[in-house]
Amino acid sequence: MTSPAAGVPVLERDGSTSEPKRLLSFEFVLLSAVSFFGFCNIAVFYSFFSYLERIGVPAEWRGFLLGLEPMAAFALRPVAIAFLHAGNALRALVFSLVMIAVALCAYAFTTSLAGLAVLRIFHGAAFVFLVSSILTLIVHFIPKERSGQGFGILSVATLLPYAVMPFVTEALLPRTGDEAIIYAWISLFALPALILTLCCGKRIRAALEGVDSAVMGRPAAYEFLLNVRRADVLLLIAVNLLIYFCHSTVFFFMKSLALQMDAGNIGVFFPIYTLAMIVVRICGGAYFDRVNQLRAIEVFMALLAGFFLVFAHAASAEAFYVLAGSYGLCLGVVLPLLNSTMFRISPPRFRGVNTNLALFSMDAGFFLGPFAGGALLAGGCPPTRLLDVCAGFVCLALVLVVVLERISRRESRDTGCADAVARGVPGEE
Repeated sequence: MTSPAAGVPVLERDGSTSEPKRLLSFEFVLLSAVSFFGFCNIAVFYSFFSYLERIGVPAEWRGFLLGLEPMAAFALRPVAIAFLHAGNALRALVFSLVMIAVALCAYAFTTSLAGLAVLRIFHGAAFVFLVSSILTLIVHFIPKERSGQGFGILSVATLLPYAVMPFVTEALLPRTGDEAIIYAWISLFALPALILTLCCGKRIRAALEGVDSAVMGRPAAYEFLLNVRRADVLLLIAVNLLIYFCHSTVFFFMKSLALQMDAGNIGVFFPIYTLAMIVVRICGGAYFDRVNQLRAIEVFMALLAGFFLVFAHAASAEAFYVLAGSYGLCLGVVLPLLNSTMFRISPPRFRGVNTNLALFSMDAGFFLGPFAGGALLAGGCPPTRLLDVCAGFVCLALVLVVVLERISRRESRDTGCADAVARGVPGEE
């Protein structure tokens, strides 16, 4: 099908549902590639704390500056959710890529506390609008029946930078001697993303001509409120918040835990669990849409709770690394299936909104996790106790998923009865 105005292929869709018919469309692959280049700018900041120490930032300010970027994401995500829709997300994507390039270059010239604080907020704002713009667009190119595989592929594109950029940075650091110079060089990664977006923007806009006009606009305020008041949406937001709270605790405090327990090399723990997440999403992505997604989430959440309980008793480096792989396996299944479930329960008009709401819960988790964990440690709580808290939160999330499954089963049964009545099937009223 071709747009008569632009002469560009329009994404083939089901006429009755405005659903795309295939997953690996040009537009989906393009936006996944832009995601990869966009996430490179965040993955390079794995050593930012050490950089702040090297340039003489006082110790009491380093954690604050480190947390300002996710704090900005947490504060600004609701603005992005309210502002963005399929009709303007492409323009916002271009502006966010330019903002990211400017932010990365600015680190080389900014060393004062006030300047770094402003820069971190600016950088966080750019990243929020980058990710939210991509999600607002890409959900229109994911078939509902392949949403699990679609979000699995997208998550691989966002995980790969965390496996690649530390190696790139460590290779460049002896030559540059300054992380800020590397940040400036990494700004070049925004260039291919910007070129792809600008050159192919007309094709994306033409493909979106197959989307219902109501989906392209911003929902009215009352429609938004009705959407977020839905029990299934609220439950999924709460589950995401609990899981990302636990994930952020591992990310920020695992080094302290490993040192206390004299476990294995923390530098190996993160690559192992990241690689496990990538492998399970590549190899298992095709099965994400063939299983009962809520049941699969329940099983792997139970395993994840077990990980947190068992980890405190890891007695050797080998056990430490096995648990790292197990942790990555569980998250590799749970996170894309949570995204897929949110996608499936959402009407087409609210898929971008609800996917960004799930992302908002991630921002909240990565903001609240370090805050609560730091407060517990400052109060004398041993680091291993954080794992017990996480195990409890995962169990709570598991209970919420069970409730969601019952709601989903009841709604499916009610819908089936209504369909049967409409068809005049006897005995099903």
